[in-house]
Amino acid sequence: MLIAVDHGNKQIKTVHTPPFTSGLIQSDTPGFGTDALAYRGKYYTLTDQRIPYRRDKTEDERFFILTLFAIAHEIEAMGQYSGSLMRVQLAVGLPPAHFGVQAKRFINYFNGRGAVAFQFKGKPYAIFIENTACFPQSFSAAAATVKNLASFPRALVVDIGGFTADYVRLRNGVPDMAACDSLENGVILLYNRICAKANAELDILLEESEIDRILRGEDQDAAPEVIALAEREAQEFINDLLSGLRERMLELKSGKVIFLGGGATLLRRQIEASGKIGQAIFVEDINANAKGYEYLYRLQHSGR
Repeated sequence: MLIAVDHGNKQIKTVHTPPFTSGLIQSDTPGFGTDALAYRGKYYTLTDQRIPYRRDKTEDERFFILTLFAIAHEIEAMGQYSGSLMRVQLAVGLPPAHFGVQAKRFINYFNGRGAVAFQFKGKPYAIFIENTACFPQSFSAAAATVKNLASFPRALVVDIGGFTADYVRLRNGVPDMAACDSLENGVILLYNRICAKANAELDILLEESEIDRILRGEDQDAAPEVIALAEREAQEFINDLLSGLRERMLELKSGKVIFLGGGATLLRRQIEASGKIGQAIFVEDINANAKGYEYLYRLQHSGR
């Protein structure tokens, strides 16, 4: 079975299930709750406290454990659970700037492990990852979700994620590799900036989830000065990001600019208020990259 996983620094996304935070707690005992995953004598549960940013996600086993959670969720969602060994084809991705250097290492991180046995929600799983393919973020999402992409003479895809903002210029739907890169301007940096200023200026300690609610307009209990600070910093963050793209000779006011990722959805008001974008298209499907990996994997293997 084909399973696509988007390993975000903030969230793990798949095709058929809601995203979950890229955070784990490890213990030697099962603990409370029914959502523990047991693997190699250890027990893991998900947490809202994300793993600190990892440029190279193969440094330790944590992103592999998170992938096991994702695979189990997808197997359940697709109704494909079997008590016997299940063969998995895995589609994953990396930011454009990391792709050339890390793609082979990321593929090898998953391949060659043989049969992997674990338990999730009290049920035994046995999987064999028989093939892994890796694709560039942002382009993958656009290819799978934007209609008539090939009809756009020129388009810029901007994927605002947790730690990176990835971009690629397209000409009639074909990536221009001379205009494809990743900026370390993801929303995690915005969170850090807001938290630091709230602490310094207002003597208030904020969590990332609180900032999310404020920027979505969902936090009715936040003090007006906290809301004003978050909104101001968010607008400045977007203005700086768009100015940075323009400095790279990327045209934002002609052609279409396609915004992807949870960061773009969170900061849509600020993007629209910036006055720097001509024609903006927003893809608000948080699972767009995972769907893109699945789509490109099927295209890649359709002739086999």
